[in-house]
Amino acid sequence: MEDIINKFEFSLKMKNLMEKGTGNINDGNQVKSKQRVADFGEVLTAEREVNAMLDLVKQETERIDSRFLEPACGTGNFLVEILRRKLVVVESRYVKNQLEYERYAILGLSSIYGVDILLDNVQTCRDRLLGIFTHYYLNNYKKRFHPECLKAAEFILSRNILWGDVLTLKTPDEKPTPIIFSEWSAVNGSMIKRRDFTFSALLKPRHSEANTLFSDLGEEAFLPTPVEDFPLIHFLKLGEDDTNKL
Repeated sequence: MEDIINKFEFSLKMKNLMEKGTGNINDGNQVKSKQRVADFGEVLTAEREVNAMLDLVKQETERIDSRFLEPACGTGNFLVEILRRKLVVVESRYVKNQLEYERYAILGLSSIYGVDILLDNVQTCRDRLLGIFTHYYLNNYKKRFHPECLKAAEFILSRNILWGDVLTLKTPDEKPTPIIFSEWSAVNGSMIKRRDFTFSALLKPRHSEANTLFSDLGEEAFLPTPVEDFPLIHFLKLGEDDTNKL
């Protein structure tokens, strides 16, 4: 009986996420409240401007593993459109092979990062991104989807879309802690390598010939030191055990 209830609750959650994944960017509302504008300067970018700006780097938005960081992501207007473009490419190339689709969809999702100073924005951004991911995934594999794939996506978003202040590079609570991002690297097909870095370390270059978390466009690269290093894990098992540190 408990298993049936869990499956029912999971189905309802996926239905809600699919509905979120089909919505327009912020539905035309750029201001949540005058108070938020006064306190945080929060004005959400309209859909037309989002697409116009992303079209300036169109090739990168359609490259599955191209990494993007939005340091003031709000509710995710830019990130949602970037993910949508990536998933369209994944679908066009790999839809006939479910495992390949899942692998590259997760890779595309894992390349998207965001920070916002408002906690409700962070949760909304995560929900919208998971909604887009779920919408495309279930649209293609509704009768044979793997819950593990959606759970892996949810876990990645919990590590990639973070509550923080980019001016201090720390969380904006009573006991600030450093903002820490996870780097996800595909290894040997379906395996994923995770390494965690402080945001501050990513902004303090130490010259190296190797690329780093956000240095993949050909510019001079540097290699920060991770604060945590995790063993290889199958991408469908991401989030099952977040304590298996090396």
